[in-house]
Amino acid sequence: MFESFSSSRINGPAGVLRTLRGGHGAPLLLLHGHPQTHVMWHAVADELAKVFTVVLMDLRGYGDSARVGADPEHHAYSKRAMALDAVAVMRHHGFDRFQVLAHDRGARVAHRLAVDHPAMVQRLMLLDIAPTLGMYENTSDAFARAYWHWFFLIQPPPLPEALIESDPVRYLRSVMGKRHAGLGAFAPAALAEYERCAQIPGTAVSICEDYRASATIDLEHDRTDRTAGRRLAQPLRVLWGEHGAVGQCFDVLGLWRERASDVSGMSLPCGHYIAEEAPALLLEHALNFFKT
Repeated sequence: MFESFSSSRINGPAGVLRTLRGGHGAPLLLLHGHPQTHVMWHAVADELAKVFTVVLMDLRGYGDSARVGADPEHHAYSKRAMALDAVAVMRHHGFDRFQVLAHDRGARVAHRLAVDHPAMVQRLMLLDIAPTLGMYENTSDAFARAYWHWFFLIQPPPLPEALIESDPVRYLRSVMGKRHAGLGAFAPAALAEYERCAQIPGTAVSICEDYRASATIDLEHDRTDRTAGRRLAQPLRVLWGEHGAVGQCFDVLGLWRERASDVSGMSLPCGHYIAEEAPALLLEHALNFFKT
């Protein structure tokens, strides 16, 4: 995987960040979700690199990027802080303006990146999420049951961390394997990489802090945006899996239209892990949406 990409480690705002770069053309940043790494893009990255300069990174706390220590207010894993990592990575590669394709947690980082740094983000495609604030404010019994980890991971330390650390691979397989396509959706080499990284010391703390931040400080930032009338100005395309909980539990486009001025999107015939369950469809939409 990623044989045509060059790999580097850069010093980000709070530690080392793993990043890869490949291809030529307009810059396109790819951000992964939980509990994965940049490897989730393995089925689409080479094709995208035929058209774009593709930059991948492991979010802080994931993959081979730094595990940042916890703080009482969860600032270290706020999406604002994580967006600054993306800024550092793109500037390292020489780009001050770029497009973004992002999934799950990475899509929440991309949302904050586009709000806080609008001059840098030209357009963005977000996969299988609705806005964080909208999801928490509209949580239902069905969503809580499907996304149990949202509510498990935000419990006070050290219980969630201890349970994950007792068997990180079991935790990962429980989260990923109980969704629509099961573990069969993942290439063996990719799944092995996710499992390796889940066992890196500090991962459990990072995962919990990522979610605790989303349930606290990230909501503060989102409410401040809403009060100020601050919306995404960039073209936004949202795709979600028709068999996933996000599309089944929320009005995805309706919630994004509250947060962005130029929104389009649709469901795809897959579950949550679009880039691995339906890579050909994702490539079709990405190549049609992003500007070269």
